[in-house]
Amino acid sequence: MAKADIHPEYREVVFWDLSSDYKFLTRSTSTTKDTVEFEGKTYPVVKVEVSSQSHPFYTGKNVLLDTAGRVDKFNKRYGKK
Repeated sequence: MAKADIHPEYREVVFWDLSSDYKFLTRSTSTTKDTVEFEGKTYPVVKVEVSSQSHPFYTGKNVLLDTAGRVDKFNKRYGKK
């Protein structure tokens, strides 16, 4: 016997990368109350901070990390005494 109404609604949703103002349409079960106008229709929108348009791995813009400072801080805190 199958249970009714246990699966979330699978629908078209716009994901909006706020850092690069990039929007793309896909299907998702994400729930949201916000909507946005996209290509002449109104869709639910999920706002994200990072997508393939803004992530350093995909854009080729590497972020310089202070790894030496982190290692020194770690060794100072947890290193052998």
